[in-house]
Amino acid sequence: PIFVIILFSFNDTDTGFGTAPRVKTTWSGFTTVWYERLFDIPDLTAALEHSLFIAFASSLVAAALGALLGLALARYRYRGKGTTNLVIFLGISSPEIVLGAALASFFVSLSLPRGLGTLFVSHVMFSIPFTTVIVRARAANLDRSLEDAAMDLGAGPIVTFFKVTLPLIFPGILAGWLLAFALSLDDFVISQFVQGPSTMFPTWVFGATKVGIPPHVFVFATLIFVGGILLAATQLIVARRRPA
Repeated sequence: PIFVIILFSFNDTDTGFGTAPRVKTTWSGFTTVWYERLFDIPDLTAALEHSLFIAFASSLVAAALGALLGLALARYRYRGKGTTNLVIFLGISSPEIVLGAALASFFVSLSLPRGLGTLFVSHVMFSIPFTTVIVRARAANLDRSLEDAAMDLGAGPIVTFFKVTLPLIFPGILAGWLLAFALSLDDFVISQFVQGPSTMFPTWVFGATKVGIPPHVFVFATLIFVGGILLAATQLIVARRRPA
């Protein structure tokens, strides 16, 4: 539970090795020393930086592509629309271990070195279906008469899109971005297949379980949780202030 993680980020762990004490399963007292020594483990800090960078970059691209794809699926009829819906469904329903193995084989067949580049492509790929579904649901309920009115008043298609359509679907885009960011930051299975030497935060934590998880992990997890709450609250405020 998240409250246990928050609690143990303040645990006065006094046994361990070097700058990365092992976590004890008993409460030893309250301390804030681990927040002061947050960056004492370079490998852990680098892994978190990789995760944050990939999550932010891939979620932006996934939100942009998902917005365009979701809008197209909600508004237009075209040849291959059924196939597109099937591919999106498969992207959401396929087990992560299958996607990870397939992506790893794909990169190996192309002789691409695994690293941040393969992580970025992989995270964009598995995030797009989720952002697409969210934006499509938002776009399907929009009143087309608002766009027609804008064009009747002299606005062209591009101006109408940026002045009318985009603001109306923005809450869906923001929600899709938040979901993609969370999925990327939390992903372990696919990252394990395609990360190469660029270790991600979840895979680092998994590896640390073999020797003992340092309390710094609980501090990072607490900060990520608090940051997620703030982002979700921001998205909720923005959604309520915009017209339905």
